[in-house]
Amino acid sequence: MNVRLQMAMVFHLDKCIGCHTCSIACKNVWTDRRGAEYMWWNNVETKPGTGYPTAWEDQDRYRGGWVQGSDGKLRLRGFSKGGTLESIFHQPYLPTIDDYYEPFTYRYQDLFDTPEGADQPTARPVSMITGKPIDIQAGPNWDDDLGGSPVYAENDPNLTHVSEEDKRLLFELERMTFFYVPRICNHCLNPSCVAACPSGAIYKRGEDGVVLINQEACRGWRFCVTACPYKKSYYNWSTGKSEKCILCFPRIETGQAPACFHSCVGRIRYFGGLLYDADKLPAAASVPEGELVDAHRGIILNPNDPAVVAGARKNGLGPDVIEACRRSPVYQYVIDWKLALPLHAEFRTIPMLFYVPPLMPVMATVENGAYDTTETGLFGVVDNMRLPITYLARLFSAGNEGHVRYALKKQIAVRAHRRMVTVGDLDRDAVTSMMQEVGADAAELDAIYRLTSLPTEKERYVIPPSHREEAEQMLKTDVLRAKGETGFGFLERPVRGT
Repeated sequence: MNVRLQMAMVFHLDKCIGCHTCSIACKNVWTDRRGAEYMWWNNVETKPGTGYPTAWEDQDRYRGGWVQGSDGKLRLRGFSKGGTLESIFHQPYLPTIDDYYEPFTYRYQDLFDTPEGADQPTARPVSMITGKPIDIQAGPNWDDDLGGSPVYAENDPNLTHVSEEDKRLLFELERMTFFYVPRICNHCLNPSCVAACPSGAIYKRGEDGVVLINQEACRGWRFCVTACPYKKSYYNWSTGKSEKCILCFPRIETGQAPACFHSCVGRIRYFGGLLYDADKLPAAASVPEGELVDAHRGIILNPNDPAVVAGARKNGLGPDVIEACRRSPVYQYVIDWKLALPLHAEFRTIPMLFYVPPLMPVMATVENGAYDTTETGLFGVVDNMRLPITYLARLFSAGNEGHVRYALKKQIAVRAHRRMVTVGDLDRDAVTSMMQEVGADAAELDAIYRLTSLPTEKERYVIPPSHREEAEQMLKTDVLRAKGETGFGFLERPVRGT
């Protein structure tokens, strides 16, 4: 057992209001500079929709993530060992600036400098790359709220797995079905960007699992952009380097939540540490698609298990770090309650950002001019939601509908239980039956309600101490090694690393 620490996240999509405050907070802190104008390390997408960059989920087009070969071993979808050298100066699967959008601003000074005339002066849009006037064609949230648009929603790559009848029903009801999906770098356990980088500039920090790009080592070959299936690595056209979300590691090292988490208006974001067994990674990433979520959860270790605690201590994790993992809200949502699921587990990068799928409005049909809302029981709404379970399963569980159905039923059970407690107009036997079906008691449903609706900031963000003093000692030890000198006993302690 090789126990390591990973900082992980949960986004509760039933609470996201699509305000983009998280995106603006990240933009102002990290990417408000030349060459990074088009970068949105945090963006919020409307689903169904094509997303940012356009159709990023279509890996037949972009060739990101991992695939299994005929021998069962994983390989990068977009490269082979020999093909890396051939593609070093040309990569046909890179998104173009049009797939993102050409960043623009407005010539606001024209509003003040335009000579007096009969017409109202306007501020023309100009490209932030060329400085020339442009006709705006797209933006980072161009399809915002267009959940039924034939231009965007109907071109969602996930709809290819939905039946024609479900598609017809989806777009029949006044085109009003959509939800929001905020996205940042997943800081995966099996990151394809790290594997693809020829210069070794991308690495995964041993102390907390944050994936970073060494700007001094980066040569701008952009293999990471192609290899990342979530398209969360970006090329800075001004510096000639690749950049990505750094999970605000300067903030978490001082006990603060990342900027996008801290600014979240809907309080949808949860942040905490998970212990995982690094020895299980190759096997977990190689199982059939339908088993990926279970294998993903199987990597995560119970921080209350004495054997896990001993393994963590052996790898240099202090008792305060282990205690923080015991209080992690991410562990509760992902392991204890099984409500949170990974986005596109079929990419096999083992992402460490999990989503609680949203409860959608109930589907109804129009027959002979009548709007049919036949009651099908409290759990019947799951299979009658406007967005088909097939669609949500393609997003959050690699096509395994059982995981999505369970998460939705458990959320309904929480609502029914709390309504029975506070209003008292639901049949107790019916609610008890619901609780038994999802394997939860009243205490668990109350705990889910408490952490979902009434959490304090300290409950949403449980950040383990970073122990910078140990990192500084490691650096000193490396210097001593280089000089051929010995340390003072620190070398005998296992050093955390990847």
